[in-house]
Amino acid sequence: MPTIIGHHDISKDVNHWLTSPKREELFGPLGITNIRTFVDPQNPKRVAVMMDVPDMDKLAAVMQSKAAAEAMAYDGVVPESLVILVESKG
Repeated sequence: MPTIIGHHDISKDVNHWLTSPKREELFGPLGITNIRTFVDPQNPKRVAVMMDVPDMDKLAAVMQSKAAAEAMAYDGVVPESLVILVESKG
C-alpha cells in the first residue's frame, strides 16, 4: 500500500482546513488510512496531507469527481496548486 503526499495552497483559514471533516468523508470509504496533516510554518497557506492508499486507481477516479471538487472548495484547497507525490522505494 503506497503512502502519498498531497501538497497544495489553501485560500481559507488554516484552522478551518485542519479541522475539516471532508478528508475523512471523501477518503474513508476508499480505505485510505493514516491521514496526517502538515502546515508550512513559514507560510500557513501552504499545507500537505500524507496518507496510505490501498488503491491508487480509485483515488485518481475520486479526485476527478464532483464530490472531490466540493470537498476541496469547502476546505479552501487551491486546485491548480495540488501536487501528489507517491512513495517510491528504490
